[in-house]
Amino acid sequence: MINNKLTILTKLFVSLLFIFSGLIKLNDPLGFSYKLEEYFEVFHITFLSPLAVSIAVLLCALEVILGIFLIIGYYTKKVIWALLLLILFFTFLTFFSAYFDVVKTCGCFGDAIALTPWQSFGKDIILLLAILFLFYQRKLLPHKTEKLFISISAISFTFLLGIYTYNFLPIIDFLPYKIGANLSQLTKLPANAQPDEYQILYTLQNLKTTQTKIITDKEYIKSKIYEDKNWILKTASPPKLVKKGDQIVIKDLNLYDAGGVSYTSEIIENPYYTLIAVAYNVDNTHVKALGNINALAINAIQDFNIRAILLTTNSATEATKFAKNNKLVFDIFYADAVPLKSMVRSNPGLILLKNGVIINKWSGNNLPSTDELNKKYFGKN
Repeated sequence: MINNKLTILTKLFVSLLFIFSGLIKLNDPLGFSYKLEEYFEVFHITFLSPLAVSIAVLLCALEVILGIFLIIGYYTKKVIWALLLLILFFTFLTFFSAYFDVVKTCGCFGDAIALTPWQSFGKDIILLLAILFLFYQRKLLPHKTEKLFISISAISFTFLLGIYTYNFLPIIDFLPYKIGANLSQLTKLPANAQPDEYQILYTLQNLKTTQTKIITDKEYIKSKIYEDKNWILKTASPPKLVKKGDQIVIKDLNLYDAGGVSYTSEIIENPYYTLIAVAYNVDNTHVKALGNINALAINAIQDFNIRAILLTTNSATEATKFAKNNKLVFDIFYADAVPLKSMVRSNPGLILLKNGVIINKWSGNNLPSTDELNKKYFGKN
């Protein structure tokens, strides 16, 4: 009886964790595809990079589908086999990342829960043990084959969710560039920021008794033991971080012109509306969608004197040539790929910024109309 309850609880644990993990990543399949591209580079299989998004959706959907199948008991034995193979694959990847320090975060739970490589590996070890237990107990688990409608629904839902979020941005934005975020604040430390707290251990020796003791640097100062001539300082340990202080949320945002001059503060602290087109790589961007953004920018510039800029990682020569060939009206600035990929999960994408705050943002596949921008935003200036 106890063994059966443990099996049921383990089944629920594995099912729900796989469903949660898959759904979190399906919320942002483009973000997970960036992580896959890192692995492709590590293993020298970059020929798979063009398929990264498709593989990302497939893997995430598989996690959710297997989790649902396990929880409803649909083809249980085959599902456990599939889960075992999948977790062995994930465990290898996370161990490789942690041991060789090649991929800093595995993206197991997307950007919702950031895990270090060793934490990811530990999580996979726990899951592996749980699945091995289910494999051993698989005869006790229900095995059904008549759940066809639920199965088709689960498969359809997961793939449709991945396709939707890829085309129309994540439903829940876990990144620092979410709507409502104040970039002016997130790129600086607050005035009352707490610094990192370190600890040094002092080893002291009593000259009379030869007794030694170890105390912290705070205890050393508070007790004023240094004034006691009977105690001498023998050694001091290197500083050890004991409490992390406040950190700048967005550390890597640097927007600069073709000459390398930074315009970050000027752009994000502009008290008026700024239209920001993000095309982190113009070679792979959707040219038609960028053309539609350009049309919105032309209207905003002519009718409301709104500033419109284009952010990209391409070289100045490449970006200027691309802009000329496509008759773009944007002022062009440059940045690293990481912040641009985080700003908007679309290539291209559009951000509306005012006084440092992200007012709204859109995928290149779901742009607002000129009338919408005029009535909802610009006409209220």
